[in-house]
Amino acid sequence: MRILLDESLPRRLRYAFEGHEVVTVVEAGWSGAKNGKLLALAAARFEVFVTVDQNLQYQQNLAALPLAVVVLKAPDNRLATLLPLVPKVLAVLDDLRPNALTVIA
Repeated sequence: MRILLDESLPRRLRYAFEGHEVVTVVEAGWSGAKNGKLLALAAARFEVFVTVDQNLQYQQNLAALPLAVVVLKAPDNRLATLLPLVPKVLAVLDDLRPNALTVIA
């Protein structure tokens, strides 16, 4: 699966998604892009967008995007805090649908 990691996530988190094509926003050259533009860019190249931005669902019309959005609900965005959530993300990847938001806590 093609996964885009938001720039608020640690770059090294990409290695936890073994077996998937994972790119960070910075690697894609989209650093600094606002959420609306970023999601539109992501929808053209990726199937899943992973973020810790819990307000994204209130700021953007996710139903209009052909992209699944996964929000990692954690007290901070440190690698050690987020790594335990990755197995939960991997467990639901095949069930994710475009135009939908999934919260992983």
